[in-house]
Amino acid sequence: MVYYRRNLPHWFPEGRSVFLTWRLHGSLPRTLLPCTEQTDTVSAGKRFALWDRALAVAGHGPQWLQDPSMARLVVSAIEQGEASLGLYVLESYVVMPNHVHLLLNPKVPVAEITRRLKGPTARDANRVLNRSGKRFWQDESFDHWVRDDAERLRLRSYIESNPVVAGLAKRPEDWPWSSAARKSYTG
Repeated sequence: MVYYRRNLPHWFPEGRSVFLTWRLHGSLPRTLLPCTEQTDTVSAGKRFALWDRALAVAGHGPQWLQDPSMARLVVSAIEQGEASLGLYVLESYVVMPNHVHLLLNPKVPVAEITRRLKGPTARDANRVLNRSGKRFWQDESFDHWVRDDAERLRLRSYIESNPVVAGLAKRPEDWPWSSAARKSYTG
C-alpha cells in the first residue's frame, strides 16, 4: 500500500481503482475553506461532500473550464494519460466548469498521475488565458480508493451524472466533457 500525507492523508492499496477530484484554485468561498481542512470532528468524506456541493453550484471563483477550449485541453490530457502515457486505465471522468472527477485504475503512483495531468494543463491553460506565474489548480486533490464493485458503479454514476445534477445537461451523455459523451460517440 502506498501512503503519503499533505493536508489530507492519501493511501492506495495495490490493484484498486481510485476516485480523484481536483478543482480550480480559488473556486471555493473562503467561508467554506475551514470546513474542508482536516479536523478530528469532520470526516474526510463529509469535508468532500461540503466541498463538492459548493463546486456544483459554481457560484464562486473561476469557472474557466466552462470555456470549450479549456475543457477540451483537460479532456485531451485525461485521455492521453490513458492512451499515450499509459498512466492508468480510465473508467469514467467529467470536466465541470470548476473541477474534475476521475475514476481510474492506476498503473503508476497516483501522485505521479495528478502531477502529470495538473502540471501541463495548468501551464497550457494559463498560456491561453495570458496568465503568467498564477496558480490554476488547487494544490491538493481529493482521492478515495474504491472498496468494491457496487461502490465503483455508484462512483461512475455520480461522476457522469454530475452535469445533470448541476443543471448543465439533461442527460449525462449530453455533456461533451465526460466519459458518458465519449461512450455515446464511440458506441
